[in-house]
Order: sequence, then structure tokens, then C-alpha cells
Amino acid sequence: MKLSAKGRYGIYAMFDLAQQGPDAPQPIKAIADRQGIPEAYLEQLMAVLRRAGLAQGVRGAQGGYLLSRPPAEITVGDVLRALEGGLVQEECLTDGACDRAYKCPTRLMWRKVHEGVNDIVDGITLKDMLDDRQRMLKGELAT
Repeated sequence: MKLSAKGRYGIYAMFDLAQQGPDAPQPIKAIADRQGIPEAYLEQLMAVLRRAGLAQGVRGAQGGYLLSRPPAEITVGDVLRALEGGLVQEECLTDGACDRAYKCPTRLMWRKVHEGVNDIVDGITLKDMLDDRQRMLKGELAT
């Protein structure tokens, strides 16, 4: 599995919002500057994340974006699925996608890969990422 820039940048942006806290709406420009993401591209990503119910927009002079739920309730899988769709090539897992589907020696392997990747990304929350970052900064966690 290889993440596109869309998935990576989306995770960076959501992590940034988690770092800033629940009461501080973040302007696109501030997030983009901190995370090294082109502003116009970030605006598109945030629109998708907002529609997916993961972020919310706040209008006005002090406006920007906030997480729509606490960091402990948003998983990396939520963010990636909103932006990327499926996380593993799922074509061969779709019924009728291939005339060899039910005889294919790799179909079960791809199903296990699909389930394993989903289990991992669904098991990592933004709060976990915040906690890991703190442990890294303290030297308690190697990268």
C-alpha cells in the first residue's frame, strides 16, 4: 500500500488540528504553513474532510477548521477512507470483477492484506498519534 499525497497531507492536517486543541479554529494558511502543504490543495482536502464529518469549518475573522470530534474518536482509517476510498487494491475482492475470482490463488491473500491494513489504521487514533509524538519528543519512542 502506498499513500498518495492526498492521504499523507490529510493526516498531517488532521494531526495539526488535534495538536491545536478543540477551541482554536485554525486558518488554512496556518495549517498549510506549519505542515508544508499547498494552501489551495489543503482547502480541497479540508472540504472533503468536512463533508465526511471529520472536521468542521468556523466562519468569521477568527475562523478556520476544528476537529468535529475528540482526537480519541477519529482514526487514521477514517481520514484515509474519506480521502482515498479503499486502502488496498480491492478490485479482485469484488464479486464478479474477474472470471478467476473464485479460483484465484491470491484472492485469500489479498483479503488478508485488506483486513490487516484496515485493522491497523482503524486501531490508530489522532490521540494515539499525539501521545506517540510526545513520547518521541521525550526520547521514549524511537522512530
